[in-house]
Amino acid sequence: MKYVIDTHALIWFLEGNSRLGANANAILSNPDSQLVIPAITLAEAVWIVARGRTSIPSAKDLFSAVEADPRVLIYPLDKDVIETTMSLSAINEMHDRQITATAIVLASKGEIVQLLTCDRNITASALVPVIW
Repeated sequence: MKYVIDTHALIWFLEGNSRLGANANAILSNPDSQLVIPAITLAEAVWIVARGRTSIPSAKDLFSAVEADPRVLIYPLDKDVIETTMSLSAINEMHDRQITATAIVLASKGEIVQLLTCDRNITASALVPVIW
């Protein structure tokens, strides 16, 4: 099982924020979890940290935490992901489409995938299995 991480899940986990769902926290805390961070999640997290909208001190600290975790695969924003976003009209926000598309692309390659998010629009779309 691979777990694709939405931006707020990544930030809240690194902060130790109580808004992180119990199931998502258990997965992110499990040393055996296979974690996938879409490139857009990482870019969005850097943007949020750089604007001081989180308790993570700097983008460098965010990168260090991600790079130090051997469970993490950063998935590129590639042609397959971008093409998949074109059919995701049920999701309003571009970043959310790309995160969801990453999960869909992985699933199309035979991976069993769940998305760690509490985003209502992604969850309501029912395009991918969601855990929170």
